[in-house]
Amino acid sequence: MIRVLLVDDQPLIRSGFRALLDVEDDIEVVAEAADGGQGLALAREHLPDIALIDIQMPVVDGIEATRRIAADPALAGVHVVILTNYGLDEHVFNALRAGAAGFLVKDIEPEDFLHAIRVAARGDALLAPSITRKLIDRFVSQPLDTGTRAGLKELTNREREAVVLVAQGLSNSQIADRMVISPLTAKTHVNRAMTKLHARDRAQLVVLAYESGLVVPHSS
Repeated sequence: MIRVLLVDDQPLIRSGFRALLDVEDDIEVVAEAADGGQGLALAREHLPDIALIDIQMPVVDGIEATRRIAADPALAGVHVVILTNYGLDEHVFNALRAGAAGFLVKDIEPEDFLHAIRVAARGDALLAPSITRKLIDRFVSQPLDTGTRAGLKELTNREREAVVLVAQGLSNSQIADRMVISPLTAKTHVNRAMTKLHARDRAQLVVLAYESGLVVPHSS
């Protein structure tokens, strides 16, 4: 069962998403919140698999809520999916840098919405390579922190190769085929790279791959 927390300051938006989720046998809405502060408290209480968080809210916005969730070791299993009205913008990029697993535009088709929830619950990034390139090309401006620079130096050649393939949108099984290794070994390479680069999930790993220069926006 996929446990979902809804965080949005508009009751109609929350009720609309809840109506879609409640009819699914494998998804359960465990709580709702009207701002990021309430969302954080409810995330700690319920430990959902997915926190669906609006990017713009009063009191505590979605970016700050994402940052706080990502910084809390007790919430390591919570995958944040950002909701936005506007699609690609700097707020979305900042949410991804803060630790979001991906983002959804609020006018998304119902089937795509449900598919996205299941993808995020598996731990996969909701970032198509074309979307990622646009985000990175437009908004990368912040220098890498010391920990990330040190982590890059620690990556093995195979781990670097795996990171590049993740940034190109490949799954672990596809990475395994490309690198001619087992899916378990591919997963190990990806997980070790995430640990060394202090990436919370695959979405952050994708962002770091572009920011570090391992992948150039127009080269893939």
